[in-house]
Amino acid sequence: MKAIENISVPVTNQQRAKQFYLLLGFELLAEVVLPDGYTWIQLGFRNQVTTISLVQQWPHSHMRAGSLQGLVLETDDIDQERERLCREGIAVSTIAVSPFGKVFFLHDPDNNGLSVHQFSI
Repeated sequence: MKAIENISVPVTNQQRAKQFYLLLGFELLAEVVLPDGYTWIQLGFRNQVTTISLVQQWPHSHMRAGSLQGLVLETDDIDQERERLCREGIAVSTIAVSPFGKVFFLHDPDNNGLSVHQFSI
């Protein structure tokens, strides 16, 4: 093994989730209708290797929408990022100070949990 390439985010409505993650700053990398009628939607950040895919079904798994907790995003300016997301109508927690820097929390439309960090280490 050499890298984490993709993290599957279980959602109920891929298009609604895609719009949410685009608001967070993700870029659409691929959107392909598959032969089984599902759509592969892959998003990521510029110049980053690890991406996410928005999935409604995952073979050999019991992932349910909202079951992913702990997706960590990084920012250089947490105050500005939180303010921008609030303006977009996204509910976010207050900023907390941690031993590693500052953090706030939010959920996608399916209640998958994310955090935004500005690391100081």
